[in-house]
Amino acid sequence: MTRPREPLTRRTDGRAGPDPPPPPPGGVLWTLVGDVRGLLMLPAALTLQVAHPAVGAGVDEHSAFRTDPWGRAERSLRSLQLWVYGGDAAAEEGRRLRRLHRGVAGTDSSGRRYHALSPEHYAWVHATGFPVHRHAVRYLYRPFTEAQERRLYQEWLMVGRVLGLRDRDMPATVEEFWPYYRGVLARELEANAVVRDLVATDRVLPPPALGPLPLRLLLRLCWPLVLPRFLRLRRFLTIGLMPPDARAAIGLPWTCEQERRLRRFGRVVRTVVPLLPERMRYLPQAREARRRARAGGRLPPGRARRRAVRLRARWCRMMPGDAP
Repeated sequence: MTRPREPLTRRTDGRAGPDPPPPPPGGVLWTLVGDVRGLLMLPAALTLQVAHPAVGAGVDEHSAFRTDPWGRAERSLRSLQLWVYGGDAAAEEGRRLRRLHRGVAGTDSSGRRYHALSPEHYAWVHATGFPVHRHAVRYLYRPFTEAQERRLYQEWLMVGRVLGLRDRDMPATVEEFWPYYRGVLARELEANAVVRDLVATDRVLPPPALGPLPLRLLLRLCWPLVLPRFLRLRRFLTIGLMPPDARAAIGLPWTCEQERRLRRFGRVVRTVVPLLPERMRYLPQAREARRRARAGGRLPPGRARRRAVRLRARWCRMMPGDAP
C-alpha cells in the first residue's frame, strides 16, 4: 500500500492561508470537552476508535497504553483540550499529531496494510467523538435538541480541520454522517485485543503517578483494593456510554439492569456537577480558556453557586444542561 500523501493543514482546499480556527467560545464543545463529565466519555470513544482493525493494530503496535497507561491518558487529554481551548496553538497541535503519526504503519488483524494518516483511518478516529458525545449527554447532561446536535457536528468538523482532515474526508452534514458511520459499524468493527484490554476487569494496572504527592502515596497504598473497583467502573462506563449500535457491532454485552444502573448514575452526575464551583467542574486548560474568554467579553461573567441553581433551567434550553 502506498503511503498516503499528507494534506496541508493550513487550508482545507490545499492552498496556503490562515490556520483553521478551533470551535468558538461558548459553543457546544466549550461546554462538553472541559467539563469533568467529559472524562467519563473518553473510554467509550477510545474503545470505539480501536475497534476498527487498522486503528486497533496501530495502537497495539505503536502506543504505550499498556506500559504507560496513565501517562498516555494524560497526554491524550492534554491534546484534546488544545483542539478546543488552544486558540492559536490548536492548529500547531494538529500538525504535531500528524508528525507523530507519520511512522505509524503496519498490518492489521486481517493482513491488510494500514497507515495512521490514511484518510479512511484518521477520519474514523476523529469521527467517533460525535456519536459518543451525542449518546453520553443523554445520561450525563440531557439529550440534545436537533439544533444542538447540528451545532455539535459542525463544531466537530472544525476540530477535524484543526487536525488536518480535509472537507472531503468527512461527511459534510449530520444526514450524511449516519450512513457513513453505520457502514463502518457493519463492515469493519471487531472486538480485537485492544478492545478486550480496555474493557477487561482482570488486568494489572500500576497506580496513577499523577497529582499531588499525598494523593499518589494514598493511591499506592490502597491500590490493591481500588484497582478491581476501578476496572469494573471503567468497563461499565465504556460499554454503557457507547452508542447501542456500536456496542452491538463490536459484540459488547449490556443488560437491562446495567441500563437502569447507568440511568441512576447519570441522574446523580447531572444533578451534582452543575453545582460545583468552576475550579472543580472544569479541567485546568478549560478554566484558563474560559477566564481569557470572559476577560475578552466572549463569555458572560462567572456566576456564583446560588445563582447557578436558580438559572440552571434557563441555560438548559441553550446548551445540553449547562451554562458556559
